[in-house]
Amino acid sequence: MRVSSAQLAPLRLQGFRNLFYAMLGSSVGTLLAAVALAIDVKDRTASSPHSGLWVAAVLIVEFLPTIVVGLLLGPLLDRLERRSLMIAADALRVAVFVALPFAPNAATVVGLALVAGLATGFFRPAVYAGIPNLVPDEELPLANALLQTVENASWAVGPLVGGVLTAAAGPSAAYAINAASFIVSIGLLVRIPPRLLQSERALSRGHWTDLRDGFRAALQSPSMRAVLVAWGIASLAAGGGTVSEIFLAKNTFSAGDFGYGLLYGAIGLGLVLGSFSSAAALARYGVARVYGVSLAVMGVGYATTAASPNVWVAAVCCLVSGVGNGAAIACNALLVQRGTFDLLRGRALTFVMSATYVLVGIGEGLGGLFVHSAGPRWIWAGAGASLLVAALAGSLLARRIGGETASPAEASSAERSPVAATN
Repeated sequence: MRVSSAQLAPLRLQGFRNLFYAMLGSSVGTLLAAVALAIDVKDRTASSPHSGLWVAAVLIVEFLPTIVVGLLLGPLLDRLERRSLMIAADALRVAVFVALPFAPNAATVVGLALVAGLATGFFRPAVYAGIPNLVPDEELPLANALLQTVENASWAVGPLVGGVLTAAAGPSAAYAINAASFIVSIGLLVRIPPRLLQSERALSRGHWTDLRDGFRAALQSPSMRAVLVAWGIASLAAGGGTVSEIFLAKNTFSAGDFGYGLLYGAIGLGLVLGSFSSAAALARYGVARVYGVSLAVMGVGYATTAASPNVWVAAVCCLVSGVGNGAAIACNALLVQRGTFDLLRGRALTFVMSATYVLVGIGEGLGGLFVHSAGPRWIWAGAGASLLVAALAGSLLARRIGGETASPAEASSAERSPVAATN
C-alpha cells in the first residue's frame, strides 16, 4: 500500500498528530483485549448451554452504554470540554482493565466490560465530533481516513496477537497491555489544547430540550438519514456475524483460538485497506457510488465466508468484507460530520451512533440465540444478503444529496433555522 505525502497532510498539525498516536496505542490494546474478553467468557461458560448468549452479552455491553449516551446524555458532548471527557474516559478504562484479572466469574467480567463500554460511549463521539475543528475542511476526508486506519489497523494486529497471547498466557496479559495503552493515550491527549477540539461550548436551554435539538438535527439532515437507514441495515447484519464468528472459527472450522484471531485480524486488515484508500475513492467517485459499492463488497465477503471450506479461505473472504466495511465507515464519518455544525455535532453524532448500535445489539442477540440451532454459516449467509440490501439503500439515499456532502455551513443550512434558533 503506497503512502503519499498528501495522504499524510493532516499529521503536520500537532493537535491531530497527538490524537492520531493516542488512538494508535489505545486501539491496538482495545482490540487485543476484545478477543481476550470473548475467549475469557466463552471458556468460563463452556459447560453452559447458554454459552452463546454469554458471549453475546460481553459483546453487547461493550457498546450498549454508547446507546444510553446517545439517547440520554448526548448534550454533554457539546456542553462539556471534549478533551476532559476523553481523558476521564481513558482513566476509567485503565481502572477496568486493571480490575479484570481479579474478576471471579463471567458475570463480573460482563459487568466490568459494561463500565469500559460507558467510557467508550463518551470517548469515540468526542473524538469524531472534534476532528472537524482540528483540521481544515478540505482535509477532513484525509483526517478521517488516517484516524480510521489507526483504529482498523488494531483489528489486523490486536486480535491476532490477542488470540496467540490469550492461548499462551491467558486473558490477564491482554488486559494489562490494554490498561497500559490507555495510560499512554492520556499522556498524549493532555498535550492537545482544549480549544482545538471544540470551537465553542453549547449553552443549555435545559437537558431535554438540548437532547431534542440533537435528535432533530440528525433526522432533518439528509446525509445523516442516509447513514441511519443504510448503516442501520448493515449493523443488524454485522451484529449476527460478530457474535457467531468465534463459533465459526472454533466449531465449524475447528481452528481454535488462533483461528478466531485469524478471522478477526483478516477483517481488520481489510478495514485498514478500505479506510486508508477511502479519501482517494471519495474524491474520484463521490460518496454515493463509494457508499453503495463498499456495502456491496462487504456483503459479498460475508456470503463467501459462509461458503468457505476452511478457515484460511474464510480469512481471505473476511479480508474482502473488511475492505468494504472500512470504506463504508469512512463514508459514514464524512456524512455525519458534515451533516450539522459544531454546537450540535456531538449530540447528533451520538444519536446516529446509538440508533445503529441498537441494531448491532439486536443482531448480536439474534446471533447468540440462533447460533447453535441454525449454525454460524447460515447466519453469515443471511448477513451477506442483508448487506446487499443496505448497499442499494445507501447508494440511493446518498445520491439524493448530490453524491458529495456540502461544507459544514452548507450541509446544516436546511436545519439551521429551526435548530440553531434554540441555542
